[in-house]
Amino acid sequence: MGYRLGVDVGGTFTDLLLFDVESGAFWRHKTPSTPHDSSEGILNGVVAICEKAGVTPADVEFFLHGTTVATNAVLEGKGSRVGLVTTEGYRHIMQIARSYVPGGLAGWIVWPKPQPLAALEDTVTIKGRMNADGQEVRPIDDADIRAQLEVLKAQGVEAITVSLINAYLNGAHEKRVGELAAEIMPGVPVSLSHEVLPEMQEYERTLTTVANASVRPVVGKYVSNLRNKLASAGMAGKLSLLRSDGGLMSAQKAEEHPVNILMSGPAGGVTGAIWVGRNAGIKNILTLDVGGTSTDVALIENLEARRVRTTEVGHLSVRASALDVKTVGAGGGSIAYVPELTKALRVGPQSAGAVPGPVAYGKGGTLPTVTDANVVLGYLPEALLGGTFKLDREGAKKAVQTIADALGIGLMEAARGIIDIVNENMFGALRMISVQQGYDPRDFALMGFGGAGPLHVNAVARLMGSWPAVSPVSPGVLCALGDATTQMRTETARSFSRLATHTKAEELIAILDEMAEQTRAELKSDGVPDSEITSQFEVDVRYAGQAFEVPLTISSDLLREDGIDGILKRFDEEHHRLFTFNMDTPHEIVNLRAVALGRALDLPAAELPKGDGNPIAAKMRDHSLWMDGKEQPAVIYDRSKLRQGDVIPGPAIVIEMDSTTLIESGCVATVDHVGNILINPA
Repeated sequence: MGYRLGVDVGGTFTDLLLFDVESGAFWRHKTPSTPHDSSEGILNGVVAICEKAGVTPADVEFFLHGTTVATNAVLEGKGSRVGLVTTEGYRHIMQIARSYVPGGLAGWIVWPKPQPLAALEDTVTIKGRMNADGQEVRPIDDADIRAQLEVLKAQGVEAITVSLINAYLNGAHEKRVGELAAEIMPGVPVSLSHEVLPEMQEYERTLTTVANASVRPVVGKYVSNLRNKLASAGMAGKLSLLRSDGGLMSAQKAEEHPVNILMSGPAGGVTGAIWVGRNAGIKNILTLDVGGTSTDVALIENLEARRVRTTEVGHLSVRASALDVKTVGAGGGSIAYVPELTKALRVGPQSAGAVPGPVAYGKGGTLPTVTDANVVLGYLPEALLGGTFKLDREGAKKAVQTIADALGIGLMEAARGIIDIVNENMFGALRMISVQQGYDPRDFALMGFGGAGPLHVNAVARLMGSWPAVSPVSPGVLCALGDATTQMRTETARSFSRLATHTKAEELIAILDEMAEQTRAELKSDGVPDSEITSQFEVDVRYAGQAFEVPLTISSDLLREDGIDGILKRFDEEHHRLFTFNMDTPHEIVNLRAVALGRALDLPAAELPKGDGNPIAAKMRDHSLWMDGKEQPAVIYDRSKLRQGDVIPGPAIVIEMDSTTLIESGCVATVDHVGNILINPA
């Protein structure tokens, strides 16, 4: 089986985790990210981690990568110029959009409408028409199509979207436009809506395909650049990218359908948390992934992450399966400031990022950040990354003092104020994915990871009432671990749109089996053996007349045993949990999806040697920190020397190569059999 390398590029650090599939041994490494060209940081990390493990890049069989390239292109408005080809009479589809305005009443007055990803001057229409059953009503005209494509060529568009009315039922017209576009504009990527999203609802289908086209050149350039650099370093292994829904896709598929990797970055942490939960015997988990720039939170129930049918990046909301991850601008690099107008302390969402970074990093940062507050309070001891990275505590104190002066309070109170506010921001995001979705956070453990997650997990668990607070082994590189242990995944969708009373189970089974065959063939073409592929099905159901649907995961066995009634019963239960009521209206089956999955790597966690409960062997030194309004004595422990069953009373700090865990006063931590630190109220 050889070696698998998981790589996760964050805003501040690039995390790498290499493991030997035969022995289960693994090596980890963190290297500063290089925002101007992230493949540089990746290559530095690859060389360093291979040296550590005593292998060459040629020994790495699978290179598995979570990336925010597509996300950043959307957030920073750096996508490509897209030309849109649609049906005559529908030229303003992107401008009309949906009549939804975020925020309260004031939104109608002050909300600046975002610019569509395909501008009106870059939108052309063609003759030809399919009806609502997918039958041709009016043929297309090649001469007309050529003329319109010449217009787009003259405009200088960098990518083409073809989205014709009712194409989800019959894509023949779109295919012909695609062929002519390839002939007239060779080298310009073309996205066809019936391939990207074969579902009804014209605006959503067009928007998703336009978003796909917009990031295609950016992602294509990034992937080919990375592939070339890895090849020049001697790596011939298979390159796969993490999808927004937590599965893997081949690099080639990611270049064609980058809309599926818009939330690739945060998905790795969730898949890593599932692996930790499975090995630790914890089934219900809230995740708290705190990086340098932002915090991502997600909910895992019975070791299954919640998925949603829309991927949201900034103001863009596209139809693509994604893990239900919420992101807030609260991380180690979040900048604290006191606005002149309100004189009230604010933290984030602006971040010091990797460059210049927090003041304590000594890389030229001057503004006080969350990391600086942690250093001032004594929660982050002076050395990071296994002692290779020294922190400037005096510089951090000077920076935080500016906040204390602006508020007229002491240095320690100001630093603790910064931490309390950032914890509240994280708490707010966690409530969105738990309480607001009908879940009780007290039924879940809270797992903190990312570079700064274990520093905050204890305090946030107090706010949530979610115990134990878990600090997993190697929390700083858990996203990379998730990238490396997840499975290949692909899906296809189809609109069905029929009342449940008019639908027979046999009919649904026949369609789903046909779709399953299609997705299995896709995975086989990516090199996954047939014996390792499993299929799952999803059905979107709503009450007739509703404007939104609820996605349900079902198996063909459930369909065969319980028929359509089994699906409707599941829908009523889920609708009641989400909205606290059910209706007597008939049910409508809206969309069908088939999902094919490769085999997940069954990597066991290494068991720790048993201890006697006393962590004294791991004690590094005595320490003092500021907590509960006063200076308190604490102890610093070395995580690599802890044994299973060790009990650590708070306040205490546990340090390791890639992260630091804080155990607060009034709490006690226990080390479980695989090395996770479980914190509970004393």
